[in-house]
Amino acid sequence: MNHRPAASEPYDEADGHDVVGLLRRRHAQIAALFDQVAAATGIRREQAFHRLVRLIATHETAEEQVVHPYARLVLPGGDAVVDRLLAEERELKILLAEVEAVGPDGPGFEPELRALRAAALAHIDAEERDELGPLGERTNAAERRTLAVAVRAAETFAPTHPHPGLESATLSLLLGPPAALSDRARDLVNRVTGSAG
Repeated sequence: MNHRPAASEPYDEADGHDVVGLLRRRHAQIAALFDQVAAATGIRREQAFHRLVRLIATHETAEEQVVHPYARLVLPGGDAVVDRLLAEERELKILLAEVEAVGPDGPGFEPELRALRAAALAHIDAEERDELGPLGERTNAAERRTLAVAVRAAETFAPTHPHPGLESATLSLLLGPPAALSDRARDLVNRVTGSAG
């Protein structure tokens, strides 16, 4: 594959079929959901929080399975960049699991949510600066479209709850599907019984 954008292919991250634009939109959705959770109460807070947990879990898995391995190949110093991002993602998943265990009605939820939000937004900034921006510059439109399709597919089959320790592409691909199946069964039972978590 040619890893340089062709001169006739303007880089358009707003394109919904471009992986950089797709991931930046996911990042904006995550930030907006943090605001919704913080502003809501009762059942609306619980619903927004569960959407936030699901979005972060599926998003991080898709990045780990698709984007990070590609970044390792095409970015100068890609291994170091991805290793740092994976370490941040592990910490983010640990925080997310802790906040999920407390629950939106639990004691200490708000300070834990603020800590999670700060970690998530710092990670998003690092990812956009160190991985997505350079990927946009070093890939062509066809590569970015292909990556966007792969990210959407990975999100569809990703776990819906955090699983710290599955950050590598290999572990995510091997252990992610059983975790996803378990998570989706848990989500279904919770919807049917009306219970949280």
